[in-house]
Amino acid sequence: MLLPLVVGVLPASSGKSADKFVDFEVPGWAWAALVGFMAVLLLIDLFVLHPEPKVLPLKRAAIEWIAWTAIGLAFTIVLVAAFGGEAGSEYVSGYLIEKSLSIDNVFVWALIFTSFSVPVKYQHRVLFWGVFGALVLRAVFIFAGVALLDRFEWILFVFGGFLVFTALRLAISGDDEEEFDPEKSRFLRLIRRVLPIAPAYDGQRLFTRVDGRRLATPLFAVLLLVEGTDLVFAVDSVPAVLAVSREQFIVFSSNAFAILGLRSMYFLLADMRTRFSYLQQGLAIILGFVGVKMVISRWVHIETWISLLVIVMVLVMSILFSMQRTRHPDAPDSIEGAVEIGETELGLPPEES
Repeated sequence: MLLPLVVGVLPASSGKSADKFVDFEVPGWAWAALVGFMAVLLLIDLFVLHPEPKVLPLKRAAIEWIAWTAIGLAFTIVLVAAFGGEAGSEYVSGYLIEKSLSIDNVFVWALIFTSFSVPVKYQHRVLFWGVFGALVLRAVFIFAGVALLDRFEWILFVFGGFLVFTALRLAISGDDEEEFDPEKSRFLRLIRRVLPIAPAYDGQRLFTRVDGRRLATPLFAVLLLVEGTDLVFAVDSVPAVLAVSREQFIVFSSNAFAILGLRSMYFLLADMRTRFSYLQQGLAIILGFVGVKMVISRWVHIETWISLLVIVMVLVMSILFSMQRTRHPDAPDSIEGAVEIGETELGLPPEES
């Protein structure tokens, strides 16, 4: 459909900037085609796949997640065909970074929906508008970030240092980090001061009338809170992606295609947080790596394929270790403990002291 057309007419040449990232000119029509393609996908999702509020079954969520992921990865073909393999590597690296960092975002959404008792059948509509707003916010962050890096080289150290600080905070906090509580959110308190909010939901409407007054429903407050949390997460993810690419077309498309699949990812992972016990450590390693990469990039350039390999390996190891811990939730922290458990499972009597 759109992908072969774009491949056929995009300029098939690209170079590298002074900082050794891919650098190429993207015509205005290509930007319009990318945004138009995403708009069509969103409209199909809203009016064809989910025209009415309903609970999304796990199997349906899995199929949609696979479809969104396939579309996102397929865009790599466009970039490779038009601008070369390096552009494709930068895109996949950015896509995987955004995808992995978005998992934490999904869990925060679950806490928000639980706190506000949002009916499951209305959650998809909130997430649709949340994703739409996230695309706009990411575009602003990305273009501003690239412009700052082009004009002020020292911003590299600011972005990189912030990512390293975030990585250390994630690694040190571990599982004892205090969970996000929407009711204690300053953002929510600000919303309630500015907007009169109705006491109850009115279907999936964002605004309603009560005694002749037009009020925002609690669903609108939830939507604003979702947008607010995405703004916070963008502060981490956009600098992280800028560590593997400086080309705006690559950074935006990798972020956008990763974000488009967040709704189906939410319905897959919302209740599976305990199964990803080592995810936080994995994200800390990824953020730390890209932060260091950004700080030292003035003197040492780490090739994109190396960054991609590190990101994939960390994600795979985090998943494998998490699956292992889920399979054996009482796994001991020492070899002696493992021996005792093994003896018990084999029916051997414990040694007498």
